[in-house]
Amino acid sequence: MTVTKGDIKKSILESKLNNKTLCIHSSLKSFGEVIGGANTVIDAFLESGCTILAPAFQYDFQIPAIENIEQNGDYEYENSLKPHHRIYSTNISNITADMGAIPKAMVNTKGRHRGNHPSDSFVALGPHAEELICVQTFENVYGPFQKMIEMGSKIIMMGVGLNKMTAIHYAEQLSGRELYVRWALDHNGNPARYRMGSCSEGFERLAPAISHLEQKTTVGNSAWRIYPIKETVYACADAIGNNPESTHCDNSDCKWCNDMQKGGPILNINF
Repeated sequence: MTVTKGDIKKSILESKLNNKTLCIHSSLKSFGEVIGGANTVIDAFLESGCTILAPAFQYDFQIPAIENIEQNGDYEYENSLKPHHRIYSTNISNITADMGAIPKAMVNTKGRHRGNHPSDSFVALGPHAEELICVQTFENVYGPFQKMIEMGSKIIMMGVGLNKMTAIHYAEQLSGRELYVRWALDHNGNPARYRMGSCSEGFERLAPAISHLEQKTTVGNSAWRIYPIKETVYACADAIGNNPESTHCDNSDCKWCNDMQKGGPILNINF
């Protein structure tokens, strides 16, 4: 199926998303053939008055673990890293391929704003982009979601599952879990702690807890699930608090899930 910018703008209007602040998780391939590709999707939202935010994760700046924190997930990757002197900057265009074509295009769009986080940064475009992004720091990785809650924003899952909904990591934090700790060089070149989320492969198990909040539409071949962010985050936080196993992936040996189910890292009082 061929999809045009007009088709996307029509769906935005019919779904009452115009002029909204939105967190988007997307698969461009799910649409079918989009005339103009990822930039067409971005332009459709911006021309509809929207501010859009998406994850723009990359791991080029992580350094080996500098301390062993109990219940802090799997250190296998950290133990494989070599020391380096690279320092993260919000001006970089690095992004992992599995983030998808739309976030990659956003990172390379003039006027975008990118968060100050060395691995799990967000990128935003539109009228409220700077306001959303400026609150993200090494320690406050999910600050943009708190800002979106204040704005009455929505989340759109465009042809992807809940395992891609990063706001559920914020719900984990609200439920009382500690986020994982990793390390990168700060702007002065000194090793610094930063926070990040856990395994998300089990997040689809939370679908029953938020099904009553779900709005559906289809754009081309892409099935969209739309959620109000405030109600969704707090419903997920309640579900996690009532049943800590509800976020666990299918791998019973997943250390990321097992440690997070216990509450996450055990930190000293100076963190």
